[in-house]
Amino acid sequence: VLLPETWLTPPTFTSAPRCCSFSTVKSWLPILTWLPNYNLRWLQMDVLAGLTVGMTVVPQALAYADVAGLPVQFGLYSAFMGGFIYMFLGTSKDVTLGPTAIMSLLCFSVVGGEPHRAVLLSLLCGLIQATMGLLRLGFLLDFISYPVIKGFTCAAAVTIGFGQVKNILGLRGIPTEFVLEVYYTFAKIPEARVGDVVLGLLCLIFLITLTFMKMTLPSDDAPTYTRVARKLIWAVATMRNALVVVGATVVSFSWEAFGHHIFTITGETAQGLPPFKPPPTSDTTANGTNVTFGEIVKDFGSGLAVIPFMGLLESIAIAKAFGSQNGYRIVANQELLAIGLTNIMGSFVSAYPVTGSFGRTAVNSQTGVCTPAGGIVTSSIVLLSLAFLMPAFCYIPKASLAAVIICAVAPMADYTVVKKMWKIYKLDLLPFGVTFLVCFWEVQYGIIAGVAMSGALLLYNTARPKIKVLDHDTLVLELRSGVSFPATEYLMLFLIFSESPPRSVVLDCHHVSVIDYTVVTELADLLRQFKAQGVRLVFARLEVQVLLLRAAKEYLKEKYNVLMGLIVGYIMNLNINGLDSELLSYYERSGDV
Repeated sequence: VLLPETWLTPPTFTSAPRCCSFSTVKSWLPILTWLPNYNLRWLQMDVLAGLTVGMTVVPQALAYADVAGLPVQFGLYSAFMGGFIYMFLGTSKDVTLGPTAIMSLLCFSVVGGEPHRAVLLSLLCGLIQATMGLLRLGFLLDFISYPVIKGFTCAAAVTIGFGQVKNILGLRGIPTEFVLEVYYTFAKIPEARVGDVVLGLLCLIFLITLTFMKMTLPSDDAPTYTRVARKLIWAVATMRNALVVVGATVVSFSWEAFGHHIFTITGETAQGLPPFKPPPTSDTTANGTNVTFGEIVKDFGSGLAVIPFMGLLESIAIAKAFGSQNGYRIVANQELLAIGLTNIMGSFVSAYPVTGSFGRTAVNSQTGVCTPAGGIVTSSIVLLSLAFLMPAFCYIPKASLAAVIICAVAPMADYTVVKKMWKIYKLDLLPFGVTFLVCFWEVQYGIIAGVAMSGALLLYNTARPKIKVLDHDTLVLELRSGVSFPATEYLMLFLIFSESPPRSVVLDCHHVSVIDYTVVTELADLLRQFKAQGVRLVFARLEVQVLLLRAAKEYLKEKYNVLMGLIVGYIMNLNINGLDSELLSYYERSGDV
């Protein structure tokens, strides 16, 4: 499929844009960049992709609602608004917004399966995300490191996957806390329902078989009959979730019609489209106590910060990955705005927080979608399901939904990443391990702990710059990075308490691009101490002389005139007496002293 030229270059701001110019409007409404070029070919491909994704999103939305601890219809309520909003505001042709396993788990950890609070959480998350987009704060996502993300996703895969074992076994009365869940699941295995176990295992085998068949399909340059068979297998494998849920529902309905209740089914669900109304700003407990908006927000706690960030991070990472794969670029801040408005408007139709889905985005891309208009078709299928199929959803066996969820989250448990981190940078295993372990206690605390550990490692590298000793007679220190105030004390102690006091100390600052004011003042004090001990301090290959001298002037102009002369002399006048001859000849040849 040929991509339109507008997908190769994202909308950008001019140096002095007019607030009402067409280019400015296009930067806020990316639909205007591709809609004028829309044609019949793109319409055909968008409809095909939208239908394919629609057959995937309906069963997944039903299953993810169970992960969030909500009635199954809330998954569908959350699955259709993204297609309409993203068509106007999105900058990726492939991304599909909707409920995901990770966001469902985070939602459950914050609201505990209470629908009214889940809807309010969607509104608040959307407001935070849209505000970040308007203020161009997308750079804040860079502070969540890759080890933290992988630690969280691996823990989420284990938590979500094992949480569905009870549905495969047909067990009831299992606690939601992970440790207790593991204990009681194994303790109650003798109570497993045979019908649920058999149906769940059959669904798992069917899904796994189709997944491996899709992964081992032959290439496109095969003979004609092979290509036809390949497309048929790909289509069946892509719609495997829908086939499993439909087949299991038919089996369940057949047994229920004859009065045999051998499966655990979802039960009665609300029928029809959700009402369009503002999200609730208060709640009422089971005993009739009214809970105010402020109390609800207080109960959300750190989840109100974690969920918006993780939603943005997941969606933007997916958009960047498929943009790179398909040859176009996305605008991160515009993506923030699109996700934020999706969650805001979704809260008016009883949706819980959503984000980009990797699996459905991959299906969208592989089917050949050309523009975000494919999301309209997907959303229409969800609305049709809500309008006409809800009575049938009450017969869906929970074991079939559990099989769908387990197969969806299994690829997230990427154990190979541990081996890669060990080979590349072993300290990355610290934030990974902290995030992974703490997430089994509380998901949002795990992410916060991982970010804190990553920040601590980052600050440690700032406070302890790499120093390479090149010579022992005349001490030559090569600084590997910038020197800022957290590293001052470490650098001073390293210079003062050397094993053998040198006659001269050379600071090779070739790699130093930043020296702050605190460092300058400490260097002035060090120069005074070195002068008293008869030691010379020389700065070599310094790239920020002007910055150093200007800062030194302001601080030293009255109290340390002698030291000012020393700095100027050593840096600018090549006063390098006392250096070893070999070292002196090296710096004279380089001309960098």
